[in-house]
Amino acid sequence: MHPSYELTEAGDRYFDGLAEKFSRSLYQAPRGELRLAMLDYLLPQMLNLNAQPVLDVGGGLGQLSAWLAERGHAVTMAEPSQDMLVHAQAWHGQRVSEGAFNADALHYVVAPLQALPVQAPGPWPLITCHAVLEWLGDPAQALATLASLLAPGGQLSLMVFNRDALRFSNVVKGNLSKALGDQLAGKGRRQRLTPISPMTHAQVLGWADSCGLEMVDVAGIRIFQDYLRQTPASADDQATLMALERQYCRQEPHWRLGRYLLYTFTKPEADA
Repeated sequence: MHPSYELTEAGDRYFDGLAEKFSRSLYQAPRGELRLAMLDYLLPQMLNLNAQPVLDVGGGLGQLSAWLAERGHAVTMAEPSQDMLVHAQAWHGQRVSEGAFNADALHYVVAPLQALPVQAPGPWPLITCHAVLEWLGDPAQALATLASLLAPGGQLSLMVFNRDALRFSNVVKGNLSKALGDQLAGKGRRQRLTPISPMTHAQVLGWADSCGLEMVDVAGIRIFQDYLRQTPASADDQATLMALERQYCRQEPHWRLGRYLLYTFTKPEADA
């Protein structure tokens, strides 16, 4: 067992004891709702989805795994936090009872990303890894591990926390010295939810290139919402914000300031 609210020996952040806070802070709030809505909008555009088996790495509270299962995929959800996994399984059970998908559509692996070459080796035609690398001590090595699990011709849907957006947000909030000194990463202590390894687009591209992945597509998630001075006060205002997010999430230069960057990478087919 890993101590709650502390980093592991590998320098990673797990979320044992934080599932309720995670759900409340990230998903029962407008920012979480918009994030999920944008994924629902973007993933069918950015991925070739044909009910292929999926490895969902760091599945957390299980939203993405359920989304995939509802669309006919056989999903293996890997999550190192037993606390998060219990919440995900309970919610998935509710969705099964509502007829959203069959119980056998989901399989669970209690394991960190580093253990997946043994516990879920694949190779996988589709891997999803959303909002995970920024909580790891060595995100570059983690991406290399994901690449090793991907089948030739397979797709990796990767979403990461954008360091450039974090800097911009700190400036908007008046944290000028913090932004100037590039003191942006969280410490991974107590119940704070600032990622310990926020990363730039250039870093992600460099790491991907070094492990043989090719970028097919990229988009920004929450490119305007985090910089608003006032939360949308009405349903019409919220709908207008969503329209803005959709219109500009893949356009230069706006996608580059999304709080999250969403990528599709592929692994080239082996030479004949």
